[in-house]
Amino acid sequence: MAERQSAGAGLLRRLRPRRRDEPAPGDPRNIGWLYVLPGLAFYVLFTLAPLVHTVYYSLFSWDGLTAKTYVGLSNYSSAFVDSALRSSFVHSAVLIAFYAVIPVILGLLLTAALTRHPVRGFRFFRTALFLPQLIAGVVIAQAWTWIYDDNGPLNWALREVGLGSLARPWLGDFSWALPAIGTIGTWVTYGLCMVLFVSGVQKIPSTLYDAARVDGAGAVREFLAVTLPGLRGEVLVALVLTTINALRSFDIVYNTTAGGPGGTTLVPSMYMYQNAFLYNKVGYAAAVATILAVTIFVLAAIVLRVGDRSERA
Repeated sequence: MAERQSAGAGLLRRLRPRRRDEPAPGDPRNIGWLYVLPGLAFYVLFTLAPLVHTVYYSLFSWDGLTAKTYVGLSNYSSAFVDSALRSSFVHSAVLIAFYAVIPVILGLLLTAALTRHPVRGFRFFRTALFLPQLIAGVVIAQAWTWIYDDNGPLNWALREVGLGSLARPWLGDFSWALPAIGTIGTWVTYGLCMVLFVSGVQKIPSTLYDAARVDGAGAVREFLAVTLPGLRGEVLVALVLTTINALRSFDIVYNTTAGGPGGTTLVPSMYMYQNAFLYNKVGYAAAVATILAVTIFVLAAIVLRVGDRSERA
């Protein structure tokens, strides 16, 4: 009797319609974790674990060699009244305009120029403009240091066209050093924005462009009414990526000005490096790194939140 009842229950389970979220018979319920596990392991080992260690070290006064001394939140209280750290974040805010805002605008303009009508050599232009993303930051810094040199190509060109009064040691000028580094950031990132936007344009239905042209829309109106709304997601991604690049910029600053002249190009990552390896204040450098990480997370969340609200509106 018991065997008949179990067989009947099994038959009923087989005949019952399967829910969408219910795994198929014989499929392991946790099979998905096997696909996620390798990437998750790398993320935990190389992202979360170093972040936790950094927060841990920020609670100590430590020179990197001798025994650590627990100081609690003292490093953070010192950081919030540190004028040099505040100035470095102001410099990063300036770099956001060069790394994020200007590249997004240039990327949109280039996308409009390259996609509205067929362009001969389109793949070449796309590859050439994206190429700076593939070059190491050290190489980029050395190349632009030569361009900005007093006898470099930029000053030579200015003198040749009669604008020699504008020639200057760009990376050594107190007023122009930070914009000069920002220009390097613009050159590096605008190709990334353009590639993202070109890929996004390809998913916009062509019927929308046909309808706009039937209504008599010109190039500008077509871009504002069809292309720009269709690229909202790509613009959001570009802003997040480039803003993060601006806040954690180090290699270009280190290999061009090292924070000079007079601290006018000092950024948080460079200040963190100086405290850790020049001043032997590893605990304080860890606190600066933690503040920088929190700032990046907060800004990225704000950009994503604003973009999400605009999409819903």
